[in-house]
Amino acid sequence: MKPNNKNSSKAAGAAKIGATVTGVDNMPEIREGQTVALLQELHILTRDGKMNQDSRRKLKQVYHLYQFIEPLLKDLLETKGSISLVDHGAGKSYLGFIIYDLFFKALNVGSDGSHIYGIETREELVKRSQELAQQFNFPGMSFLPLSVAESTESKLLPEQIDIVTALHACNTATDDAIDFALKKKARYMVLVPCCQAEVASVLKKNKGKSLAKSALTEIWRHPIHTREFGSQITNVLRCLQLEAHGYQVNVTELVGWEHSMKNELIIATYKDLPRQRPSQRLQEVLETLGLEEMGQRFYTQQVAAQST
Repeated sequence: MKPNNKNSSKAAGAAKIGATVTGVDNMPEIREGQTVALLQELHILTRDGKMNQDSRRKLKQVYHLYQFIEPLLKDLLETKGSISLVDHGAGKSYLGFIIYDLFFKALNVGSDGSHIYGIETREELVKRSQELAQQFNFPGMSFLPLSVAESTESKLLPEQIDIVTALHACNTATDDAIDFALKKKARYMVLVPCCQAEVASVLKKNKGKSLAKSALTEIWRHPIHTREFGSQITNVLRCLQLEAHGYQVNVTELVGWEHSMKNELIIATYKDLPRQRPSQRLQEVLETLGLEEMGQRFYTQQVAAQST
């Protein structure tokens, strides 16, 4: 017998602004407790409660990322009692809204100080996100029209942040997000890097000198390999940098992002680990690949101390 999709669509389409998905709603792709009207306003669901292939993939991606973030939120709630999260390059704030709807909504955000900050340069997206937060009565959400680099110096953000996320923050914006997190003494970072062009450009610029110096340069001699290797080594350097600041780093692949090469997930947890070995390794990699000029970009605590 075929399932009665017509009835389930009608039920979803009839949802009011506060209605959430329950176990009997026959909507297996949507997590229980999710506000249906919010997904409609984010254009993940249509007005009659349906999803197309693109929105289904988008929701799958965000949910998979949320599975990694939820345990971090629970840990902070148990150990600290409140949570501050900054989402860099927020865009339309799919991630921020879904995190708030599934987790923060149940907290007493008015008194415990828990808050999500969305950082986005496009003012029209910031305005729309502010309107949605007000519409759904999410008082613990705010949005700022800033670049990642500008947010580091902004007085509108707390001096200390618990979790920093950066989902496809392009090129050096991921490095700016790491810099922000280090300066804000974040306990956790959740990063999905994108468009790592800066290191590739330095590899290309120094290729002539490197070819004479080492046979390893053959790895990135051809332009397509320069781009691919540049992207790969950028994330390796980021991981070493985080370890050199005392973080435990895990790197994995995001499910549902198979159509994209940018499906690498970096999760960093501050553990106050020994810093000397990763610092030395980072410096060795920079010197071996002719990337010494990138030392300030991938700074360690030792480099930071020398520059002050």
